[in-house]
Amino acid sequence: MGNSGRVLFFLVCWLNMLTSFCFAEKPQTWSGHVEGETFLLATEVEGHELDRMVYAEVRRTEPSSAVHPSNLEICQVRNPQETSGASEPWEDEAEEIDSIPDPLEPMNRAFFQFNDKLYFWVLKPVATGYNTVVPQVARVCIRNFFSNLVMPIRAVSCLLQGKFEGLGIELVRFVVNTSAGFLGFQDVAKQALNFPVQDEDLGQVFAFYGIGPGFYLDLPFLGPYSLRNAVGWGGGLFINPLNYAVEFWPNVGVRGYDILNKTSLRIGDYEAMKEAALDPYIAMRDAYYQYRLNLIEK
Repeated sequence: MGNSGRVLFFLVCWLNMLTSFCFAEKPQTWSGHVEGETFLLATEVEGHELDRMVYAEVRRTEPSSAVHPSNLEICQVRNPQETSGASEPWEDEAEEIDSIPDPLEPMNRAFFQFNDKLYFWVLKPVATGYNTVVPQVARVCIRNFFSNLVMPIRAVSCLLQGKFEGLGIELVRFVVNTSAGFLGFQDVAKQALNFPVQDEDLGQVFAFYGIGPGFYLDLPFLGPYSLRNAVGWGGGLFINPLNYAVEFWPNVGVRGYDILNKTSLRIGDYEAMKEAALDPYIAMRDAYYQYRLNLIEK
């Protein structure tokens, strides 16, 4: 594989990671309201990272959690020029509990800006045009197909953690959706059997066996990770059947189309996160880490 092939491969992987943060069954925005324990952004298990990060942080910044606000709330409210020398007793505790070490922050911030420009200058304009041409029902079916295709990653992750119920659900989902769901284009298992996607990956497997998160990384093309989850993502490449069934360049084309389709379903969510945060980098970092903690604790 030549250098140009490697660069293009990592570009596609980053776009896949970024857009997978931003899709769910129904289009939603940050303007949704909270009612008890339910927030619109959490209505679909298949919704990926950014939606559920936002959900977790909105829950934590409600008045009921005012005693221990999250780092996202702190970074939105705290202004170094306006904050007095005295600090609230919960601030140090919140930072200690909810923050991931970030010794490479200057480099990570540079990569965050790079990824941000790549999204706004390349991915979003193309996805916006695609959104106007392809009906939403077709785009949802295509998203279901790709989700069904990567079932082995979720199934193996369930198995390695001893989550046999989750493993069984994933196997049943694959059989039902591949057959009755027309190769996975329809999520019949969820609609008819109430079997949701099991949100498991190798990063959670490493955490299950006591491996710590390491430090925070905001990688070019790939986006936000902990060191542990970055290694898990790399391991998942060896379980993804698409990497064995399709040659490199057709694989790039297929993944690129998956990226485009997912982005078209979630245009606006990343922009809303940036507008809501005083420091988008800190907001993304802390929300990502809190989201991963919530997955591990399930």
